[in-house]
Amino acid sequence: MSGNGDDNLDPERAQDARGSLERQNERLQLLLNLTTRITSNLDLREVLRAISANFRELMRCDGAGVWLPGEEAGTFKLYAFDASSSKGFAKEDLIITPAENDPGKRAFETMKPTVATVEEMGWPGGGEGYRLAAAEGVKSACFIPLVSRGRALGDLMIVRKTEGTFTAEDVDFLSQAAGQIAIAIENALAYREISDLKDKLAQEKLYLEEEIRSEMNFEQIVGSSAALKHVLQLVETVAASDSTVLLLGDTGTGKELIARAIHDRSRRKERTFVKLNCAAIPTGLLESELFGHEKGAFTGAISQKVGRMELADQGTLFLDEVGDIPTEIQPKLLRALQEREFERLGSTHTRRVNVRLIAATNRNLEKMIADREFRSDLFYRLNVFPIRIPPLRDRREDIPLLVSHFVQKFAKQMQKKIESIPAAAMKGLAAWEWPGNIRELENFIERAVILTRGKSLEAPL
Repeated sequence: MSGNGDDNLDPERAQDARGSLERQNERLQLLLNLTTRITSNLDLREVLRAISANFRELMRCDGAGVWLPGEEAGTFKLYAFDASSSKGFAKEDLIITPAENDPGKRAFETMKPTVATVEEMGWPGGGEGYRLAAAEGVKSACFIPLVSRGRALGDLMIVRKTEGTFTAEDVDFLSQAAGQIAIAIENALAYREISDLKDKLAQEKLYLEEEIRSEMNFEQIVGSSAALKHVLQLVETVAASDSTVLLLGDTGTGKELIARAIHDRSRRKERTFVKLNCAAIPTGLLESELFGHEKGAFTGAISQKVGRMELADQGTLFLDEVGDIPTEIQPKLLRALQEREFERLGSTHTRRVNVRLIAATNRNLEKMIADREFRSDLFYRLNVFPIRIPPLRDRREDIPLLVSHFVQKFAKQMQKKIESIPAAAMKGLAAWEWPGNIRELENFIERAVILTRGKSLEAPL
């Protein structure tokens, strides 16, 4: 009798063993295919999506995802999630702050696998992780830390919505696979960091080349009037700090030259001086120009773009005509100034920057606030150290110096030899109101040099 029972049991054991072996072989084959796929791909999002989809199939479970640390301390972000069915609570780019007893957090911090039922997740305190699992109808979850070179990069999460928990065989298999997954994730993270840096350097190179071409004839600020000396004293005073400066004055008074003077006398002088004329960029493109965008963020965004804010990191950003910034962009600028962080258009990745801001405007910002055209909180953030640049009519004693300077500049460019400026011409130039200020004077002298045929300036007064 007993012999017949043993004979019946052996086939059952053999069948179980064959089933276990087949399951292991199937898992190993799928894992081999996944490893080949993810090690040849350096796009982080695609790598994580492949991991999630393949492990849901491998484990024959209801959902699989990858959590990585978020930008804010103590947060985790669901970078990829694949589910047979979902109620929409768990989705890509979801950010949570897990409770202290959260099994995923415990796995990440201890670098040891954690298995928990939904009831265990909810006692005591629960937290966002428990509420998310309960909302999705999860019965049990397994969290495997993704560890590379002694450092946890994130968690692989496997969830089931049916009764029953994960076996020791499941946990052992997932732990063995986690090492290869972690290496692939580390490679993708490093590639993304290098790509971002490469893009930024390429954009910075193009920007600096444009600046060199446009600023080849940059010269020192010219003048000796009391009004100009007062401005330069303020420049010396504020340059050593990192405080925001607001330059006020009419168009053409030389606000950009003053901004450059502040940068050149600051501790950031070896870093980039980045300028952006807010009035010269169409409203629809200004946000992209300032903060950058990802490929496909909007129609026409055929490639990634690094914004001026990011280019100016560790340097100085000069926003000319800041009063022309649309009201819908002003909150984002305020946040970038206060929190030193922003997101590119089409991205959820928060970028941190260390930028010294110099802003300039010829508009009455206080009146714009009253007219609801400019945010008062942004104005107060910009108006830390205001400097008013005097119009040329208030520093007439500088006009002869400026005239001589511009005559020499344009004569050299045009390969002319102009040795004198008639007294009558100089008197007329000094008496003119110059509503366009220094820029108008410069353009007038350029025309005069073009018209001059001899060695004495022929000013068309």
